[in-house]
Amino acid sequence: MVVTQPRIEELADGVFAYIQPDGGWCLSNAGVLVSRGATALVDTAATVARTLALRDAVRTVAAAPPRLVVNTHSHGDHTFGNFLFAPEAVIVSHARARVELVAVGLHLTGLWPEVEWGEITLAPPSVTFDERLTLHVGDKRVELLHTGPAHTTGDVVVWLPEERVLFAGDLVMAGATPFCMMGSITGSLRTVERLRALGPRIVVPGHGPVGGPELLTDTEGYLRRVRAIARAGIAAGSSPLQAAREADLGTYGALLDSERLVPNLHRAYAEERGAAPGAPLDVETLFGEMVEHHGGLPACHA
Repeated sequence: MVVTQPRIEELADGVFAYIQPDGGWCLSNAGVLVSRGATALVDTAATVARTLALRDAVRTVAAAPPRLVVNTHSHGDHTFGNFLFAPEAVIVSHARARVELVAVGLHLTGLWPEVEWGEITLAPPSVTFDERLTLHVGDKRVELLHTGPAHTTGDVVVWLPEERVLFAGDLVMAGATPFCMMGSITGSLRTVERLRALGPRIVVPGHGPVGGPELLTDTEGYLRRVRAIARAGIAAGSSPLQAAREADLGTYGALLDSERLVPNLHRAYAEERGAAPGAPLDVETLFGEMVEHHGGLPACHA
C-alpha cells in the first residue's frame, strides 16, 4: 500500500488543517491556528519523523512557533509529538486526557513494534480543564469543549465560532471506522447531536479528509448500525465477536479499519446491559479479539 504525503490545507483566514493520508491506524490529522503573530497547534503526531514533518509544515504558514498545543484526547497518535513543541509551547487538554496519557504511557508503540517511532519522550499537558475553556490566539477566539465519554472519556473539540470550523479529533472520522473502545457508543451519539447544534461549516476529522456536516451524519449512521447489531446479537445470544462475524455493515463495511467493529460491539453490548458510558473494559482482550477477527495485526503505516 502506498501512503501519500501529508498536506496542509487553508480552511479560513489563518486556519489550517494538516492531513495525513490515508487516515488509517495512527495516521492522524492536526490543525494550525495563526493570528497577529500568534500560533496554536491542535494535536501532534505519532512518530518523531511525522511530528518533525508537521513542525516543518507549521513553519510554512506561521511566522512564530506554536505557543499553545491542544490535545483533543490522550492517544499517542495525537500526543506523542508533544515533546517536540513543549520547550516553547503550553500543552492543554481535558483533565482525564492527561490522566490517561500518563497512565498508558508508550503502550501504543508495543502494539506495532515494527513502526519507527523514534525516541519519544512523554510530554503530558501542563494545563487541564473540565468542561470548557476559551483560548485567544491573536484575534481568534477558540472554544475548547469537553463532550463527555465518546471516543475516550477525555475528548475535547476545538471550535472556532466566527469561522465555524470544528476540529473534532477522533470523535469524527472521514472514510475510517469510528472507534469507541475506550469511550461510549451512547455518548458518541449524544456528542454528534451536540456538535451538529454548533452549526459547523467545516469539520476536520481526527483521521481522513476534511469535510462538512455530512461527516457528523456518517458517524451517526455507523454508530446506530453498531447499536442495532449489538441488540440483535444480545437477543440471539451471540458474543460480540460472533456478532461481528455475522454482521452486515452495508456501506460502512468499506470504511478503513473495519475490524474496529469488534471492540465497538463490546462497548455497545456493555452499555445495552447497563454499563455506564466510559466504564473501563478489558482493552487487551478487546484488541486481541479485533486482531483475531481481522486475521492478523491491522496495518499501521505511521
